[in-house]
Amino acid sequence: MRNFEIVSEDSNSSARRGVLHTSHGDIQTPVFMPVGTSGAVKGITPALLAETGTSVVLANAYHLMLRPGVEVVERLGGLHKLMSWQGPILTDSGGYQIFSLSTLSRIDDNGVEFASHIDGKKIFIDAERATKIQNRLGSDIIMCLDECVPFSSKHSQVEKAVERTIRWAKICRETHKIDEQLLFGIIQGGIDLKLRRQCAKELVGLDFDGYAIGGLSVGEGTEKMLSTVEQTAPLLPREKPRYLMGVGRPAEIIAAVRAGIDMFDCVLPSRNGRNAYAFTNAGPVRLRNNIHTNQVEPLQPGCDCYCCRNFSKGTLRHFFNISEMLGPILTTVHNLRFYQKLMIQIRQAIERNEFEQWARHHLGKNSETTRKIPNFCV
Repeated sequence: MRNFEIVSEDSNSSARRGVLHTSHGDIQTPVFMPVGTSGAVKGITPALLAETGTSVVLANAYHLMLRPGVEVVERLGGLHKLMSWQGPILTDSGGYQIFSLSTLSRIDDNGVEFASHIDGKKIFIDAERATKIQNRLGSDIIMCLDECVPFSSKHSQVEKAVERTIRWAKICRETHKIDEQLLFGIIQGGIDLKLRRQCAKELVGLDFDGYAIGGLSVGEGTEKMLSTVEQTAPLLPREKPRYLMGVGRPAEIIAAVRAGIDMFDCVLPSRNGRNAYAFTNAGPVRLRNNIHTNQVEPLQPGCDCYCCRNFSKGTLRHFFNISEMLGPILTTVHNLRFYQKLMIQIRQAIERNEFEQWARHHLGKNSETTRKIPNFCV
């Protein structure tokens, strides 16, 4: 049986509805993965997370390697036990940290040396080690080590990053021996389509279990990002899952699904929830605003999340203003449920063969592929 099955396709776009089979359960796609970098999605229990409709979560091998350490994770029963999450888990390799912690790292063709952001200790990671760390963590989907560079990088730097990403992908492929874990390759190349083609051709030839589009949402802007996704997705095998890394505004998700993307992750719903910012169909709600002081209605009338079933906007504003931790917890619950309901609507629209019409309604009716982010996503 294939790891990935396409069960429905939209006839007017490249959107597809699928099922990704993992050792800890099936993932219905398109799917959004909340981010639990160090083994927990901040401010929410696993039970509440499951109640939002979340089926798969993301963790980061680099951060878990630093704290609590791979050996500790193993002694505690593995990553699923550590997180108290029995569903699928995807781990990133640490490639993004080459970008986000660039001031603390030194890279060459062999790998990357980090100065730990915790204590300054020197840590070297290469493709083999990144793969073996994820093997030991026991995640269901693991990622190749890649090099992600800023949008402002010179062409020669982007070209070098693609060469290293291909080189490291081959080592990850050779190192990975655990059939129960799916290994995804990552396509790099900035917004240069020639480099994206080169990277995709090399990685597709290695026959990974899935493919990610990395190196976007790093300063290039929404229009260039979506254009790159639209041109890169068709380069990837139809029968393998496609994952757009780190992109997560609702309108961007809709536009990327239209281009044929199956998987997403982003810190946006949980980070914004912790900062008194809620997503709703009517637009964003900033809960610290005085206008919400006496409002007795929930964040979104009709929402079935724990927050909206039990608390008003006035109550949430009060919690934030007195620094009560329940405020961030509840708003995070609501935001994650908002995202998961969005994914349900997307999957249902594809199943009905009405996704293109549904997407135009949400994205705007004036262009084939709008670059404008609607008000509910700002």
